[in-house]
Amino acid sequence: MTKQLHFASLSLACLIFSGISPAQPSPAPNDYSDSHSWLCRPNSHDACDVDLTSTVIAPGGALTLEKWERNVRAPVDCFYVYPTVSTDATPNSDMNPDAAELNVIAQQFARFGSVCSAYAPSYRQVTLAGLRRALNGGGGGGSLDHGVQYDDVRDAWNYYLDHDNKGRPFVLIGHSQGSFILQRLIREEIDGKPVQARMVSAILAGATLAVPRGKDVGGTFLHIALCSGATQTGCVIAYSMFRSTIPPPSNTLFGKATGENMTAACTNPAALGGGSGELHAYLSTAGRTIVGTTPPKPWVTQAAPIETPWVSVPTMLTGECRSNDYATYLEVTVHPDPSGHRTSEIVGDIGAADSIQANWGLHLVDMNLAMGNLVDLVGQQSKAWARNHASR
Repeated sequence: MTKQLHFASLSLACLIFSGISPAQPSPAPNDYSDSHSWLCRPNSHDACDVDLTSTVIAPGGALTLEKWERNVRAPVDCFYVYPTVSTDATPNSDMNPDAAELNVIAQQFARFGSVCSAYAPSYRQVTLAGLRRALNGGGGGGSLDHGVQYDDVRDAWNYYLDHDNKGRPFVLIGHSQGSFILQRLIREEIDGKPVQARMVSAILAGATLAVPRGKDVGGTFLHIALCSGATQTGCVIAYSMFRSTIPPPSNTLFGKATGENMTAACTNPAALGGGSGELHAYLSTAGRTIVGTTPPKPWVTQAAPIETPWVSVPTMLTGECRSNDYATYLEVTVHPDPSGHRTSEIVGDIGAADSIQANWGLHLVDMNLAMGNLVDLVGQQSKAWARNHASR
């Protein structure tokens, strides 16, 4: 694990759960009519225009090439807010995307372009440097969903609605800081309002979303239920992943909801109706995650190198929503290849060997491990939304 990754994990934990964010004067709003204010927009050469070719590694080590194409006629839009990744030296990032922002688009969002038109605004998020400043006493009050970072996303959303949406159905996608921001955006701008009728679904990974115990609506949102089937629309998918061998400890950062009779939502993208399901992961061949790189062991024992930037490992991973004394979470089980010709390990922990920070779970690969499932769900939900609105 790199020093940068260690600092990111420690400081982000303190920021999110102590409610600290860097104090900032009120800056001028961004101009979201400027294409440079967006990382991704439909039909443009941008951060979403990346090589997503994958090598599918079957049990036994057989390799198959899987190509990918953007759908330029996708029937729905996807609006994405990325997690904390900025390495800018200022408390909040600037609007000039660096390698960190470009990487997270490839890791978490570009693949959705096969089923939806991609919109990803740049925003002045809380940076790693901002977290360091807050921890050293230089921060002010607030939280991840209050401040310029939220204002930017809200402004981008309103620009999208006014100039791009044109009545089309949409999907909201976020992770970590992005999910916290989208939770507030949904509460204030969508939940119970006319625009909610156009929401196909929301994917809010890596952040705790509260629901009343035993129910699928209420809590964080008043009118938006948890998804329980692939053809359900207007619903939310929310989860945080932990290994089956390293469940959430007492100081877990995810899966623990506050409030009387509240619990954390867990919707399994591999089995929305409940139970266990196979996770269709897309993993960086080099072991890159949203923050840092942990070189994996060889994917296969054979000598032939894997030359694609991504790998997929069918039957290797399953997920199931679980609860222990501390949290409700998506448990990920890694299944060894009986032949021994394919690796039985994945990266994604914060820390290494005896220093793994169990309270973070598999936060760095929350999206990667279910990427294929999530893309498929958006496709199925989009078709269901179209059928439901065909006669209206």
